[in-house]
Amino acid sequence: MDTVAPIPQSASQATLGEVIAEAQRMLEQAGIDSAGQEAFWIVEHVLRLPAHRVAADRDRLLSHAELVAVRELVGRRVGREPLQYIFGTQEFCGLEFDVNPAVLIPRPETELLVEYVALRIPAERQATIVDVCTGSGCIAVAIARLRPRARLIATDLSNPSLDVARQNATRHEVCERITWLEGDLLRSLAEQEMEGRIDVIVSNPPYIAEADWATLQPEVRLFEPRGALVAGPQGTELHERLLQEAGRYLAPGGALIMEIGAGQACAMRRIVDQISGYGFHQLLYDAAGLERVVIVERIGT
Repeated sequence: MDTVAPIPQSASQATLGEVIAEAQRMLEQAGIDSAGQEAFWIVEHVLRLPAHRVAADRDRLLSHAELVAVRELVGRRVGREPLQYIFGTQEFCGLEFDVNPAVLIPRPETELLVEYVALRIPAERQATIVDVCTGSGCIAVAIARLRPRARLIATDLSNPSLDVARQNATRHEVCERITWLEGDLLRSLAEQEMEGRIDVIVSNPPYIAEADWATLQPEVRLFEPRGALVAGPQGTELHERLLQEAGRYLAPGGALIMEIGAGQACAMRRIVDQISGYGFHQLLYDAAGLERVVIVERIGT
């Protein structure tokens, strides 16, 4: 790769190509693997140009204001702030979601939860589905879009997270179909008269063990909400609590669907075996071949 001379900080103008090259160099020095692609995306975002225009107009001069704006975002990314927070959005299940540091950034592997719920609940069926630890609301909103006859309840311990979730639900025109409850796991259902009436409880709960927190990438450790990631010493504490609480609310044959971390499947099987009223149903793997979703069913008729 050719050496790129830095753009003088006092420069009031530079070409689009020069700015992309300088941004890439800075991101590479910060240890960001996809520096070239991210430099392109940052310029594309600031200039609000389609990708083909950014690629074709390398000789275009940026104004001083545009140059300052690009440098500001590059500086934030050099500090390892996730692009999703810098841009304020993340795609999930084909939908664009607003995100900020109050909520976990939706991951592609979490789409497995939505896909399984859609397989389990036919489009024409009326069903009650609860999304626990809703965060940005991505799971609840995506399910509501796919299953218009379903009743959705979304819970979260964080009021700022629920604000983001409501915003996303409004954006995708499903807010009126989702009941929002603030509370710890399923405790907010206590006054809803839902005992034995819920068809599916779905959750992407915190599942990082406390000892693993220091090993996470800076983008996660420095910017994403720790409470949405760390569960406790084992990493499966919230899953166990959900199993204990969900039996009261699931209908016979109802399913509890939870995202898990790599290497947690065996521990989850042991936990399920120790709590009466459940049968281990299925384990789903993500695109990398890692165990990612555990599904248990409520035993009974």
